[in-house]
Amino acid sequence: MAEALTAEVILSTTEDVLRRYGPAKATVVDVARALGVSHGSVYRHFPTKTALREAVTQRWLARAHAGLTDLAAGTAPPPRRLRDWLAALFESKRKKALDDPELFATYSVLVTEHSAVVDAHVATLVEDLTRIIGDGVASGDFTTDDPAGAAEAVLAATARFHDPVHAPSWSSPGVDRSFDVVVSLLVAGLRAAK
Repeated sequence: MAEALTAEVILSTTEDVLRRYGPAKATVVDVARALGVSHGSVYRHFPTKTALREAVTQRWLARAHAGLTDLAAGTAPPPRRLRDWLAALFESKRKKALDDPELFATYSVLVTEHSAVVDAHVATLVEDLTRIIGDGVASGDFTTDDPAGAAEAVLAATARFHDPVHAPSWSSPGVDRSFDVVVSLLVAGLRAAK
């Protein structure tokens, strides 16, 4: 093997192996074979198959959701930021589900395993939404006594558009219209107490 065995090299190779074999059949031995090293060399960087799979998922989620935190911190009015952020989340998940189905399947498996990686990902999404809603309260665009609770509710109300269990419906006719209707209702609800 010409390049040094680093965590990043292992993660890139693991993504390729997952794409080739799928999450149910890919093994650490397959990754090691693709790297031209012993499986012990892989285990020196990632002590278990689960740790390796979680690291791949964390890397994949970071790439898939790059820019969401920037949208949350943006200068657009909070209602616009909320719409844009939710649309970006939906589009990133839909794109990954359609363009990278094997890694999306790995993410879906981890969701069912209650992975710490997924929990951290959801916490980051809630933080972004809390910031947007909190800014909306400060600007007078939204009314709520609990921006964090409202953020959790918004994430739950839009689950159809980002939870992997709903991925099969993301290419169905009318899904974009449904998304727009749900987001409009959420924005109206956050403004309702004005």
